[in-house]
Amino acid sequence: MCLFLGSAEAAPVLAGERSRNLKTLDASPLLFEFHRFTTTDSKQRFYFPQRDSSWRRQYAEKEKDALLKFNHAKASIAASLIAGTDYRGGESLGDTIFPAADGGVYLRGFIDSLEFMLDARIYVESHSAERPASFDGEFVEFQKEENNSGVEYASYARYRGHLALNMGFGRLDFGRDVMHWGPGYYNNLTLNQFGLPFNSLSLELQVGPLSVISFYGDLRIYQNSMSMKNKDQRHLYGHRYELDLGNLTLGISEIQSVYDNNNAWLFVPIVPLFMEKGNYSENSNNGALSFDANYRFLNMFRIYTEFFLDDMESPISLIRNDNAEAKWAFLGGLQFSKDFQIGKHYLETGTLAEYARVEPYVYTHFIKNTAQLAHLGKPLGNQGGPNSQTIDWLIYTRLNKRWNVGLRQTWFWKGTDYGSALNDTTPNNHMKHPKSFLEGAKMQYSLTPSLSYEGQYTFFALEWTFIDDRKFYTRLGFQW
Repeated sequence: MCLFLGSAEAAPVLAGERSRNLKTLDASPLLFEFHRFTTTDSKQRFYFPQRDSSWRRQYAEKEKDALLKFNHAKASIAASLIAGTDYRGGESLGDTIFPAADGGVYLRGFIDSLEFMLDARIYVESHSAERPASFDGEFVEFQKEENNSGVEYASYARYRGHLALNMGFGRLDFGRDVMHWGPGYYNNLTLNQFGLPFNSLSLELQVGPLSVISFYGDLRIYQNSMSMKNKDQRHLYGHRYELDLGNLTLGISEIQSVYDNNNAWLFVPIVPLFMEKGNYSENSNNGALSFDANYRFLNMFRIYTEFFLDDMESPISLIRNDNAEAKWAFLGGLQFSKDFQIGKHYLETGTLAEYARVEPYVYTHFIKNTAQLAHLGKPLGNQGGPNSQTIDWLIYTRLNKRWNVGLRQTWFWKGTDYGSALNDTTPNNHMKHPKSFLEGAKMQYSLTPSLSYEGQYTFFALEWTFIDDRKFYTRLGFQW
């Protein structure tokens, strides 16, 4: 069994899933981190990225397959080449992306109390669409055939990385990644792993059972990150306070987006953003507050919830929920996980179900393209966006930490009336403007079976979505 205890990939940082690009040897690292929370008595921490303290202790074993490595008590580094080829297609994309290849380098290591990692790659793709869009929502550059001897292709670069200083009282991290706060997996409301990565600075403090995380993020307003319009500045500040009570974990998260009004004071962990918000121009800032809870029992189940409050005129108006000022969202979920030893084989199985409701105007603001809670045109939180409802049900299993099989079902509703888009502005007369939840929405159902293999040096993945939102994805990659 010791052969199966290590993950396919080693890193000093635990982070969210890489669902769009920069795929690694781990198919679903965060899903199985939540699986570990559920089946053991380990400490539950629902904020990512976070430090993987076991990586340094087990450096020699975890990095034994690295192409280049140097290991010393106070300084170590490992380097791997990483590459792969993808095929993506489907009606929802309006495009077929093939052939597609990526390659780069994966570095990780430490110097005394400083830890670092960098995954940097170059992508080259051929698109069938006449006017192809970016698959992952970040910038993409198209090379015209008249400039390249008759060859037309798309190329771009992607990276994620962290440089973190571990001190006796906390951890200071400079990084580019996606933040994921709260106990949900698919539908977190404040910061969601399926959003787009951004550059950030974060400070993590531990005071007994209390974790305090404070961060600054550099956001982009428009979808095209290379647009001159993105010289307008949108910044994000956030704090999370998480209390570990054993099987019960309680969390409070607050975020504040500021437009052309950047103030470093908001980074200070003791500054309550929902109070400090009143000291700034209303049109140049946008804040939200959420509460979440997770309870683990029988080392097989965890049940969790999150309530997100974007805005309200008064508690009574929130209860009435009949006007545009009542901007809130709710998440509820359940995970069941169980491990089995079958002879020489180790089988991890589980199921996860979530329900999310996001009211109209959530994540929006008074003026278009200013302080929306979004990055590159995508929500920071629930990816359904304002005026949406989602039910996700996943059944998964992993054999010997190598073979992964999953079946995901999604029921999704998205309203079509005003208040359903990020740039729909909140009416001036909020209290008299009625709102309607899921007006014009039609249910979209999708069924996605998946299969993947995490090898010592190789990775293979296949996903196929049927019924609505039909698409196909496969990848073959290696790391050495």
